[in-house]
Amino acid sequence: MILIVDDKPENIFSLKRTLELHQFEVDTASSGEEALKKILKHEGYSLIILDVQMPGMDGFEVAEAISGYSKAQDIPIIFLSAVNTDKKFIAKGYTAGAIDYVTKPIDPEIFMLKVKTLHRLYEQNRELSRMHSALKVEVEERKRAEEALSAKVEELHFILEAIPQAAFTLTPDGEIEFVNEYWYLYSNDGAKLPEFHPQDGTCVKWKEAINRGKPLVCEVRVRNIANDEFRYHLLKLIPVRRRAAIIKWVGTFTDIHEQKLANEFLEKEVTERTLELLEKNKELESSNHELQQFAYVASHDLKEPLRKVQMFSSIVKDKYAGQYDDLDLNLTRIISSSNRMGALINDLLDYSRLSKQSFYEPTDINAVIEHILPDLELTIIERKADIRIDNIPLIDAVPGQMRQLFQNLISNSLKFTKKDEAPIINISAQLVNDKAFDAVPDADGDYCRITVSDNGIGLNEKYTDKIFTIFQRLHTKDIYEGTGIGLAIVKKIVEKHDGIITVRSKENEGATFVIVLPVKQNKVTI
Repeated sequence: MILIVDDKPENIFSLKRTLELHQFEVDTASSGEEALKKILKHEGYSLIILDVQMPGMDGFEVAEAISGYSKAQDIPIIFLSAVNTDKKFIAKGYTAGAIDYVTKPIDPEIFMLKVKTLHRLYEQNRELSRMHSALKVEVEERKRAEEALSAKVEELHFILEAIPQAAFTLTPDGEIEFVNEYWYLYSNDGAKLPEFHPQDGTCVKWKEAINRGKPLVCEVRVRNIANDEFRYHLLKLIPVRRRAAIIKWVGTFTDIHEQKLANEFLEKEVTERTLELLEKNKELESSNHELQQFAYVASHDLKEPLRKVQMFSSIVKDKYAGQYDDLDLNLTRIISSSNRMGALINDLLDYSRLSKQSFYEPTDINAVIEHILPDLELTIIERKADIRIDNIPLIDAVPGQMRQLFQNLISNSLKFTKKDEAPIINISAQLVNDKAFDAVPDADGDYCRITVSDNGIGLNEKYTDKIFTIFQRLHTKDIYEGTGIGLAIVKKIVEKHDGIITVRSKENEGATFVIVLPVKQNKVTI
Protein backbone atom coordinates (compact mmCIF):
# COMPACT_ATOMS: atom_id res chain seq x y z
CA MET A 1 0.00 0.00 0.00
CA ILE A 2 1.20 3.54 -0.90
CA LEU A 3 0.64 6.52 1.43
CA ILE A 4 0.09 9.97 -0.16
CA VAL A 5 0.69 12.91 2.19
CA ASP A 6 -0.42 16.35 0.89
CA ASP A 7 -2.42 19.25 2.33
CA LYS A 8 -4.20 19.92 -0.96
CA PRO A 9 -7.13 17.56 -1.75
CA GLU A 10 -6.83 18.11 -5.51
CA ASN A 11 -3.22 16.89 -5.46
CA ILE A 12 -4.20 13.84 -3.42
CA PHE A 13 -7.09 13.06 -5.78
CA SER A 14 -5.01 13.20 -8.95
CA LEU A 15 -2.16 11.12 -7.51
CA LYS A 16 -4.56 8.57 -6.01
CA ARG A 17 -6.43 8.08 -9.29
CA THR A 18 -3.17 7.67 -11.20
CA LEU A 19 -1.86 5.05 -8.78
CA GLU A 20 -5.16 3.14 -8.62
CA LEU A 21 -5.22 2.96 -12.42
CA HIS A 22 -1.96 1.03 -12.10
CA GLN A 23 -3.52 -1.41 -9.55
CA PHE A 24 -1.92 0.07 -6.43
CA GLU A 25 -3.70 0.28 -3.09
CA VAL A 26 -3.60 3.84 -1.81
CA ASP A 27 -4.02 5.51 1.58
CA THR A 28 -3.97 9.30 2.13
CA ALA A 29 -3.14 11.85 4.83
CA SER A 30 -3.76 15.60 4.65
CA SER A 31 -1.06 16.60 7.17
CA GLY A 32 2.25 15.47 8.56
CA GLU A 33 0.70 14.74 11.96
CA GLU A 34 -2.03 12.51 10.42
CA ALA A 35 0.60 10.72 8.32
CA LEU A 36 2.72 9.91 11.38
CA LYS A 37 -0.32 8.51 13.24
CA LYS A 38 -1.19 6.24 10.30
CA ILE A 39 2.42 5.06 9.93
CA LEU A 40 2.50 4.15 13.64
CA LYS A 41 -0.73 2.10 13.34
CA HIS A 42 -0.18 0.57 9.92
CA GLU A 43 2.85 -1.54 8.99
CA GLY A 44 1.93 -2.31 5.40
CA TYR A 45 3.14 0.84 3.58
CA SER A 46 5.56 0.09 0.78
CA LEU A 47 6.08 3.74 -0.36
CA ILE A 48 5.37 7.25 0.97
CA ILE A 49 4.78 10.16 -1.45
CA LEU A 50 5.35 13.26 0.66
CA ASP A 51 4.66 16.90 -0.19
CA VAL A 52 7.42 19.23 1.00
CA GLN A 53 5.34 22.35 1.76
CA MET A 54 2.60 21.68 4.30
CA PRO A 55 1.25 23.74 7.22
CA GLY A 56 2.38 22.57 10.62
CA MET A 57 5.01 19.89 10.01
CA ASP A 58 6.61 20.23 6.59
CA GLY A 59 7.75 17.25 4.53
CA PHE A 60 11.34 17.36 5.80
CA GLU A 61 10.21 17.18 9.45
CA VAL A 62 7.86 14.26 8.68
CA ALA A 63 10.66 12.38 6.90
CA GLU A 64 13.05 12.92 9.81
CA ALA A 65 10.38 11.69 12.26
CA ILE A 66 9.73 8.58 10.11
CA SER A 67 13.45 7.75 10.05
CA GLY A 68 13.33 7.61 13.85
CA TYR A 69 10.71 4.81 13.84
CA SER A 70 12.40 1.41 13.67
CA LYS A 71 9.37 -0.17 11.98
CA ALA A 72 9.08 2.57 9.35
CA GLN A 73 12.61 3.71 8.71
CA ASP A 74 13.04 1.40 5.71
CA ILE A 75 9.94 2.67 3.86
CA PRO A 76 11.10 4.56 0.73
CA ILE A 77 10.02 8.25 0.50
CA ILE A 78 9.50 10.37 -2.62
CA PHE A 79 9.39 14.14 -2.06
CA LEU A 80 7.09 16.19 -4.30
CA SER A 81 7.61 19.98 -4.54
CA ALA A 82 6.44 22.71 -6.91
CA VAL A 83 8.29 25.59 -5.15
CA ASN A 84 11.44 24.30 -3.45
CA THR A 85 13.29 23.27 -6.59
CA ASP A 86 16.65 24.68 -5.57
CA LYS A 87 19.51 22.22 -5.18
CA LYS A 88 19.86 22.97 -1.47
CA PHE A 89 16.26 21.85 -0.88
CA ILE A 90 16.77 18.74 -3.00
CA ALA A 91 19.90 17.97 -0.96
CA LYS A 92 17.98 18.56 2.26
CA GLY A 93 15.33 16.11 1.06
CA TYR A 94 17.86 13.35 0.48
CA THR A 95 19.46 14.16 3.83
CA ALA A 96 16.07 13.83 5.54
CA GLY A 97 15.82 10.23 4.25
CA ALA A 98 14.14 10.52 0.85
CA ILE A 99 14.89 8.05 -1.93
CA ASP A 100 13.90 10.53 -4.63
CA TYR A 101 13.00 14.23 -4.98
CA VAL A 102 10.54 15.05 -7.77
CA THR A 103 9.68 18.59 -8.76
CA LYS A 104 6.41 19.66 -10.31
CA PRO A 105 5.12 19.54 -12.91
CA ILE A 106 5.80 15.82 -13.02
CA ASP A 107 5.96 13.51 -15.99
CA PRO A 108 3.33 10.81 -15.21
CA GLU A 109 5.11 8.03 -17.07
CA ILE A 110 8.50 8.76 -15.48
CA PHE A 111 6.85 9.14 -12.10
CA MET A 112 5.05 5.80 -12.36
CA LEU A 113 8.27 4.06 -13.40
CA LYS A 114 9.91 5.43 -10.27
CA VAL A 115 6.94 4.40 -8.12
CA LYS A 116 6.90 0.86 -9.53
CA THR A 117 10.65 0.54 -9.16
CA LEU A 118 10.66 1.74 -5.57
CA HIS A 119 7.61 -0.42 -4.71
CA ARG A 120 9.29 -3.49 -6.23
CA LEU A 121 12.56 -2.74 -4.41
CA TYR A 122 10.71 -2.36 -1.13
CA GLU A 123 8.88 -5.66 -1.59
CA GLN A 124 12.13 -7.38 -2.52
CA ASN A 125 13.87 -5.89 0.52
CA ARG A 126 11.01 -6.99 2.73
CA GLU A 127 11.14 -10.51 1.27
CA LEU A 128 14.91 -10.56 1.79
CA SER A 129 14.32 -9.46 5.36
CA ARG A 130 11.82 -12.28 5.89
CA MET A 131 14.24 -14.74 4.33
CA HIS A 132 17.02 -13.39 6.53
CA SER A 133 14.85 -13.85 9.63
CA ALA A 134 13.85 -17.36 8.57
CA LEU A 135 17.47 -18.20 7.80
CA LYS A 136 18.51 -16.87 11.17
CA VAL A 137 15.88 -19.06 12.87
CA GLU A 138 16.99 -22.07 10.83
CA VAL A 139 20.63 -21.41 11.69
CA GLU A 140 19.68 -21.27 15.36
CA GLU A 141 17.69 -24.49 15.05
CA ARG A 142 20.56 -26.22 13.27
CA LYS A 143 22.94 -24.97 15.89
CA ARG A 144 20.72 -26.39 18.63
CA ALA A 145 20.33 -29.63 16.68
CA GLU A 146 24.10 -29.92 16.25
CA GLU A 147 24.58 -29.29 19.96
CA ALA A 148 21.94 -31.93 20.78
CA LEU A 149 23.53 -34.34 18.28
CA SER A 150 26.93 -33.71 19.77
CA ALA A 151 25.51 -34.46 23.23
CA LYS A 152 23.91 -37.64 21.91
CA VAL A 153 27.16 -38.71 20.28
CA GLU A 154 29.04 -38.09 23.53
CA GLU A 155 26.38 -40.07 25.40
CA LEU A 156 26.63 -42.89 22.84
CA HIS A 157 30.40 -42.96 23.16
CA PHE A 158 30.08 -43.06 26.95
CA ILE A 159 27.64 -46.00 26.69
CA LEU A 160 29.86 -47.85 24.22
CA GLU A 161 32.83 -47.39 26.54
CA ALA A 162 30.83 -48.78 29.46
CA ILE A 163 29.67 -52.05 27.86
CA PRO A 164 31.90 -55.17 28.17
CA GLN A 165 32.08 -55.72 24.41
CA ALA A 166 34.11 -54.43 21.53
CA ALA A 167 31.88 -51.59 20.32
CA PHE A 168 32.30 -49.13 17.46
CA THR A 169 30.57 -46.64 15.18
CA LEU A 170 31.01 -46.12 11.44
CA THR A 171 30.34 -43.28 9.04
CA PRO A 172 27.46 -43.82 6.57
CA ASP A 173 29.92 -45.20 3.98
CA GLY A 174 31.47 -47.64 6.47
CA GLU A 175 34.59 -45.82 7.70
CA ILE A 176 35.45 -46.36 11.38
CA GLU A 177 34.89 -43.18 13.41
CA PHE A 178 34.88 -44.43 17.02
CA VAL A 179 35.99 -47.57 18.89
CA ASN A 180 35.87 -48.36 22.61
CA GLU A 181 38.55 -49.80 24.86
CA TYR A 182 37.72 -53.47 24.19
CA TRP A 183 38.34 -52.96 20.47
CA TYR A 184 42.07 -52.99 21.10
CA LEU A 185 41.93 -56.63 22.25
CA TYR A 186 41.44 -57.49 18.58
CA SER A 187 43.06 -54.64 16.68
CA ASN A 188 46.14 -52.46 17.28
CA ASP A 189 44.66 -49.69 15.14
CA GLY A 190 41.45 -47.86 15.94
CA ALA A 191 40.91 -47.27 12.23
CA LYS A 192 41.39 -50.90 11.12
CA LEU A 193 39.03 -53.86 11.41
CA PRO A 194 40.06 -56.89 13.49
CA GLU A 195 41.36 -59.95 11.67
CA PHE A 196 38.55 -62.35 10.80
CA HIS A 197 38.97 -66.05 10.20
CA PRO A 198 39.46 -66.52 6.44
CA GLN A 199 36.81 -69.24 6.26
CA ASP A 200 34.02 -67.06 7.66
CA GLY A 201 33.73 -64.59 4.75
CA THR A 202 32.91 -61.82 7.22
CA CYS A 203 34.43 -59.00 5.18
CA VAL A 204 32.15 -59.81 2.25
CA LYS A 205 29.06 -59.84 4.52
CA TRP A 206 30.22 -56.57 6.13
CA LYS A 207 30.54 -54.76 2.78
CA GLU A 208 27.24 -56.17 1.48
CA ALA A 209 25.38 -54.98 4.58
CA ILE A 210 26.78 -51.44 4.26
CA ASN A 211 26.12 -51.28 0.51
CA ARG A 212 22.52 -52.45 0.98
CA GLY A 213 21.92 -50.41 4.14
CA LYS A 214 20.72 -53.53 5.96
CA PRO A 215 21.50 -54.71 9.52
CA LEU A 216 24.01 -57.54 9.90
CA VAL A 217 23.88 -60.20 12.62
CA CYS A 218 26.21 -63.17 12.29
CA GLU A 219 28.70 -65.36 14.09
CA VAL A 220 32.35 -64.63 13.29
CA ARG A 221 35.75 -65.77 14.48
CA VAL A 222 37.99 -62.86 15.50
CA ARG A 223 41.70 -63.11 16.29
CA ASN A 224 42.68 -62.09 19.81
CA ILE A 225 46.01 -60.29 19.41
CA ALA A 226 47.14 -61.23 22.95
CA ASN A 227 47.21 -65.01 22.37
CA ASP A 228 46.73 -65.22 18.59
CA GLU A 229 43.56 -67.30 19.13
CA PHE A 230 40.50 -67.03 16.91
CA ARG A 231 37.46 -66.78 19.18
CA TYR A 232 33.78 -66.93 18.28
CA HIS A 233 31.92 -63.60 18.47
CA LEU A 234 28.42 -62.43 17.66
CA LEU A 235 28.70 -59.45 15.30
CA LYS A 236 25.83 -56.96 15.25
CA LEU A 237 25.95 -54.02 12.83
CA ILE A 238 22.92 -51.70 12.94
CA PRO A 239 22.25 -48.60 10.77
CA VAL A 240 21.13 -45.41 12.54
CA ARG A 241 18.70 -43.47 10.35
CA ARG A 242 17.31 -39.96 10.26
CA ARG A 243 14.50 -39.26 7.79
CA ALA A 244 15.27 -42.61 6.09
CA ALA A 245 18.90 -41.63 5.49
CA ILE A 246 21.69 -43.52 7.29
CA ILE A 247 23.70 -41.10 9.44
CA LYS A 248 25.97 -43.68 11.08
CA TRP A 249 26.40 -47.38 11.92
CA VAL A 250 26.68 -48.81 15.44
CA GLY A 251 28.17 -52.27 15.99
CA THR A 252 29.38 -54.68 18.66
CA PHE A 253 31.47 -57.85 18.89
CA THR A 254 30.17 -60.07 21.73
CA ASP A 255 32.43 -62.95 22.82
CA ILE A 256 30.39 -66.19 22.64
CA HIS A 257 33.33 -68.59 22.42
CA GLU A 258 32.57 -70.63 25.56
CA GLN A 259 28.85 -70.64 24.77
CA LYS A 260 29.58 -71.81 21.21
CA LEU A 261 31.84 -74.63 22.42
CA ALA A 262 29.22 -75.65 24.99
CA ASN A 263 26.53 -75.69 22.29
CA GLU A 264 28.71 -77.80 20.02
CA PHE A 265 29.31 -80.21 22.90
CA LEU A 266 25.57 -80.36 23.62
CA GLU A 267 24.78 -80.91 19.95
CA LYS A 268 27.26 -83.76 19.86
CA GLU A 269 25.72 -85.22 23.03
CA VAL A 270 22.21 -84.87 21.59
CA THR A 271 23.29 -86.56 18.36
CA GLU A 272 24.85 -89.44 20.28
CA ARG A 273 21.80 -89.76 22.54
CA THR A 274 19.50 -89.66 19.53
CA LEU A 275 21.42 -92.51 17.91
CA GLU A 276 21.23 -94.43 21.17
CA LEU A 277 17.47 -93.80 21.39
CA LEU A 278 17.00 -94.95 17.82
CA GLU A 279 18.81 -98.17 18.68
CA LYS A 280 16.73 -98.54 21.85
CA ASN A 281 13.56 -97.92 19.84
CA LYS A 282 14.52 -100.67 17.42
CA GLU A 283 15.14 -102.98 20.36
CA LEU A 284 11.81 -101.96 21.90
CA GLU A 285 9.98 -102.53 18.62
CA SER A 286 11.53 -105.97 18.42
CA SER A 287 10.65 -106.65 22.08
CA ASN A 288 7.09 -105.38 21.55
CA HIS A 289 6.68 -107.67 18.59
CA GLU A 290 7.98 -110.61 20.60
CA LEU A 291 5.74 -109.57 23.52
CA GLN A 292 2.69 -109.45 21.25
CA GLN A 293 3.54 -112.89 19.93
CA PHE A 294 4.02 -114.12 23.49
CA ALA A 295 0.74 -112.54 24.64
CA TYR A 296 -1.12 -114.20 21.81
CA VAL A 297 0.44 -117.62 22.43
CA ALA A 298 0.13 -117.27 26.21
CA SER A 299 -3.54 -116.25 26.02
CA HIS A 300 -4.25 -119.08 23.59
CA ASP A 301 -2.40 -121.64 25.77
CA LEU A 302 -4.03 -120.29 28.94
CA LYS A 303 -7.51 -120.41 27.46
CA GLU A 304 -7.28 -124.11 26.60
CA PRO A 305 -6.64 -125.47 30.15
CA LEU A 306 -9.02 -122.81 31.50
CA ARG A 307 -11.80 -124.11 29.26
CA LYS A 308 -11.12 -127.64 30.53
CA VAL A 309 -11.29 -126.43 34.14
CA GLN A 310 -14.61 -124.74 33.41
CA MET A 311 -15.98 -127.72 31.46
CA PHE A 312 -15.02 -130.47 33.94
CA SER A 313 -16.11 -128.30 36.90
CA SER A 314 -19.51 -127.91 35.26
CA ILE A 315 -19.71 -131.70 34.59
CA VAL A 316 -18.87 -132.56 38.21
CA LYS A 317 -21.31 -129.93 39.49
CA ASP A 318 -24.13 -131.27 37.29
CA LYS A 319 -23.36 -134.92 38.19
CA TYR A 320 -23.37 -134.40 41.95
CA ALA A 321 -25.82 -131.51 42.11
CA GLY A 322 -27.65 -131.39 45.41
CA GLN A 323 -25.72 -134.28 46.97
CA TYR A 324 -22.95 -132.33 48.66
CA ASP A 325 -23.52 -128.71 49.73
CA ASP A 326 -19.83 -127.91 50.12
CA LEU A 327 -19.07 -129.44 46.72
CA ASP A 328 -21.68 -127.27 44.96
CA LEU A 329 -20.38 -124.11 46.64
CA ASN A 330 -16.73 -124.82 45.84
CA LEU A 331 -17.44 -125.77 42.23
CA THR A 332 -19.46 -122.57 41.79
CA ARG A 333 -16.48 -120.55 43.05
CA ILE A 334 -14.12 -122.43 40.67
CA ILE A 335 -16.38 -121.74 37.68
CA SER A 336 -16.82 -118.05 38.66
CA SER A 337 -13.07 -117.56 39.08
CA SER A 338 -12.45 -119.31 35.76
CA ASN A 339 -14.89 -116.97 34.02
CA ARG A 340 -13.17 -113.91 35.51
CA MET A 341 -9.79 -115.25 34.43
CA GLY A 342 -11.11 -115.79 30.91
CA ALA A 343 -12.42 -112.21 30.78
CA LEU A 344 -9.10 -110.93 32.07
CA ILE A 345 -7.17 -112.88 29.42
CA ASN A 346 -9.44 -111.51 26.66
CA ASP A 347 -9.07 -107.91 27.94
CA LEU A 348 -5.30 -108.22 28.20
CA LEU A 349 -5.17 -109.58 24.68
CA ASP A 350 -7.31 -106.64 23.43
CA TYR A 351 -5.06 -104.14 25.24
CA SER A 352 -1.87 -105.65 23.77
CA ARG A 353 -3.33 -105.58 20.25
CA LEU A 354 -3.60 -101.77 20.42
CA SER A 355 0.18 -101.56 19.91
CA LYS A 356 -0.10 -103.17 16.48
CA GLN A 357 -0.02 -101.06 13.35
CA SER A 358 -3.46 -100.16 12.02
CA PHE A 359 -4.75 -98.06 9.13
CA TYR A 360 -7.13 -95.12 9.24
CA GLU A 361 -10.19 -94.94 7.05
CA PRO A 362 -13.36 -92.83 6.95
CA THR A 363 -15.53 -94.41 9.65
CA ASP A 364 -19.28 -94.17 10.29
CA ILE A 365 -19.51 -94.24 14.09
CA ASN A 366 -23.31 -94.65 13.93
CA ALA A 367 -22.86 -97.89 11.97
CA VAL A 368 -20.21 -99.07 14.46
CA ILE A 369 -22.62 -98.54 17.39
CA GLU A 370 -25.47 -100.29 15.52
CA HIS A 371 -23.25 -103.39 15.21
CA ILE A 372 -22.40 -103.26 18.93
CA LEU A 373 -25.97 -103.12 20.27
CA PRO A 374 -27.01 -106.68 19.18
CA ASP A 375 -24.07 -108.08 21.22
CA LEU A 376 -25.41 -106.26 24.28
CA GLU A 377 -29.06 -107.04 23.56
CA LEU A 378 -29.62 -109.39 26.53
CA THR A 379 -28.19 -106.88 29.03
CA ILE A 380 -30.17 -104.01 27.43
CA ILE A 381 -33.41 -105.99 27.70
CA GLU A 382 -32.63 -107.18 31.23
CA ARG A 383 -31.89 -103.65 32.48
CA LYS A 384 -34.68 -102.07 30.36
CA ALA A 385 -32.09 -99.61 29.08
CA ASP A 386 -32.97 -96.67 26.80
CA ILE A 387 -30.10 -95.87 24.43
CA ARG A 388 -30.45 -92.65 22.42
CA ILE A 389 -27.98 -91.93 19.61
CA ASP A 390 -27.67 -88.66 17.65
CA ASN A 391 -26.11 -88.44 14.22
CA ILE A 392 -22.29 -88.59 14.53
CA PRO A 393 -20.12 -87.09 11.71
CA LEU A 394 -17.86 -89.28 9.58
CA ILE A 395 -14.26 -89.26 10.92
CA ASP A 396 -10.94 -90.89 10.06
CA ALA A 397 -10.48 -93.83 12.46
CA VAL A 398 -9.70 -97.52 12.85
CA PRO A 399 -13.18 -99.16 12.80
CA GLY A 400 -12.21 -102.14 14.98
CA GLN A 401 -10.79 -99.87 17.67
CA MET A 402 -13.87 -97.62 17.56
CA ARG A 403 -15.95 -100.75 18.17
CA GLN A 404 -13.85 -101.57 21.26
CA LEU A 405 -14.12 -98.00 22.50
CA PHE A 406 -17.91 -97.66 22.33
CA GLN A 407 -18.55 -101.22 23.46
CA ASN A 408 -16.56 -100.54 26.63
CA LEU A 409 -18.29 -97.18 27.28
CA ILE A 410 -21.82 -98.52 26.69
CA SER A 411 -21.06 -101.67 28.76
CA ASN A 412 -19.82 -99.39 31.57
CA SER A 413 -23.05 -97.38 31.50
CA LEU A 414 -25.12 -100.59 31.55
CA LYS A 415 -23.04 -101.99 34.42
CA PHE A 416 -22.89 -99.06 36.85
CA THR A 417 -26.66 -98.41 37.15
CA LYS A 418 -28.90 -97.53 40.07
CA LYS A 419 -30.90 -100.43 41.52
CA ASP A 420 -34.40 -99.04 41.04
CA GLU A 421 -33.88 -96.87 37.94
CA ALA A 422 -33.70 -97.98 34.30
CA PRO A 423 -30.49 -96.78 32.61
CA ILE A 424 -30.72 -94.00 30.03
CA ILE A 425 -27.68 -93.60 27.78
CA ASN A 426 -27.28 -90.58 25.45
CA ILE A 427 -24.64 -90.54 22.70
CA SER A 428 -24.25 -87.24 20.83
CA ALA A 429 -21.61 -85.40 18.79
CA GLN A 430 -20.79 -82.03 17.24
CA LEU A 431 -17.95 -80.53 15.23
CA VAL A 432 -15.75 -78.03 17.11
CA ASN A 433 -12.93 -75.64 16.19
CA ASP A 434 -10.22 -76.90 18.54
CA LYS A 435 -8.95 -79.97 20.39
CA ALA A 436 -10.41 -78.92 23.73
CA PHE A 437 -13.26 -80.20 25.88
CA ASP A 438 -14.96 -76.78 25.92
CA ALA A 439 -14.16 -75.83 22.29
CA VAL A 440 -16.65 -73.66 20.39
CA PRO A 441 -19.01 -75.56 18.04
CA ASP A 442 -18.14 -75.00 14.38
CA ALA A 443 -19.89 -76.58 11.39
CA ASP A 444 -16.52 -76.60 9.55
CA GLY A 445 -14.47 -77.60 12.61
CA ASP A 446 -11.48 -79.92 12.40
CA TYR A 447 -12.45 -81.90 15.51
CA CYS A 448 -15.43 -83.99 16.58
CA ARG A 449 -16.57 -83.87 20.23
CA ILE A 450 -18.49 -87.02 21.24
CA THR A 451 -20.28 -87.33 24.59
CA VAL A 452 -21.55 -90.55 26.17
CA SER A 453 -23.70 -89.78 29.23
CA ASP A 454 -25.81 -91.91 31.56
CA ASN A 455 -27.94 -91.63 34.69
CA GLY A 456 -26.00 -94.25 36.66
CA ILE A 457 -24.24 -94.17 40.00
CA GLY A 458 -21.60 -91.69 38.81
CA LEU A 459 -18.29 -91.15 40.58
CA ASN A 460 -16.25 -88.56 42.43
CA GLU A 461 -14.26 -86.51 39.88
CA LYS A 462 -11.14 -86.77 42.02
CA TYR A 463 -10.88 -90.35 40.71
CA THR A 464 -10.90 -89.22 37.05
CA ASP A 465 -7.27 -90.18 36.40
CA LYS A 466 -7.56 -93.42 38.37
CA ILE A 467 -10.41 -94.90 36.30
CA PHE A 468 -8.34 -94.67 33.07
CA THR A 469 -5.43 -96.63 34.61
CA ILE A 470 -5.14 -100.35 33.86
CA PHE A 471 -6.35 -102.70 36.63
CA GLN A 472 -7.73 -99.76 38.65
CA ARG A 473 -11.24 -100.25 40.09
CA LEU A 474 -13.45 -98.02 42.24
CA HIS A 475 -15.66 -100.92 43.33
CA THR A 476 -14.93 -104.48 44.44
CA LYS A 477 -15.66 -107.32 42.02
CA ASP A 478 -18.35 -108.74 44.28
CA ILE A 479 -20.42 -105.54 43.75
CA TYR A 480 -19.66 -104.81 40.08
CA GLU A 481 -17.96 -107.36 37.86
CA GLY A 482 -15.07 -106.45 35.57
CA THR A 483 -11.29 -106.59 35.14
CA GLY A 484 -10.39 -102.89 35.47
CA ILE A 485 -9.03 -102.77 31.91
CA GLY A 486 -12.00 -101.47 29.90
CA LEU A 487 -11.50 -97.71 30.41
CA ALA A 488 -7.71 -98.09 30.06
CA ILE A 489 -8.42 -99.58 26.61
CA VAL A 490 -10.75 -96.65 25.83
CA LYS A 491 -8.11 -94.06 26.76
CA LYS A 492 -5.38 -95.82 24.79
CA ILE A 493 -7.60 -95.94 21.69
CA VAL A 494 -8.40 -92.21 22.00
CA GLU A 495 -4.72 -91.33 22.38
CA LYS A 496 -3.76 -93.52 19.41
CA HIS A 497 -6.21 -91.42 17.38
CA ASP A 498 -4.51 -88.18 18.59
CA GLY A 499 -7.55 -87.33 20.72
CA ILE A 500 -8.36 -86.50 24.34
CA ILE A 501 -10.85 -87.95 26.83
CA THR A 502 -12.22 -86.97 30.24
CA VAL A 503 -15.17 -87.72 32.49
CA ARG A 504 -17.55 -85.30 34.20
CA SER A 505 -19.53 -86.75 37.04
CA LYS A 506 -20.88 -86.52 40.56
CA GLU A 507 -21.77 -89.41 42.83
CA ASN A 508 -25.36 -90.68 42.21
CA GLU A 509 -25.82 -88.15 39.38
CA GLY A 510 -24.57 -90.17 36.42
CA ALA A 511 -21.42 -89.77 34.34
CA THR A 512 -20.56 -88.07 31.04
CA PHE A 513 -17.51 -89.18 29.04
CA VAL A 514 -16.27 -86.46 26.67
CA ILE A 515 -14.06 -87.47 23.74
CA VAL A 516 -12.49 -85.08 21.20
CA LEU A 517 -11.09 -86.70 18.02
CA PRO A 518 -9.66 -85.20 14.80
CA VAL A 519 -11.99 -85.36 11.81
CA LYS A 520 -9.00 -85.98 9.52
CA GLN A 521 -5.85 -87.80 10.56
CA ASN A 522 -2.50 -86.38 9.47
CA LYS A 523 -0.73 -89.69 9.98
CA VAL A 524 -1.27 -92.62 7.60
CA THR A 525 -0.89 -95.32 10.20
CA ILE A 526 -0.91 -95.77 13.93
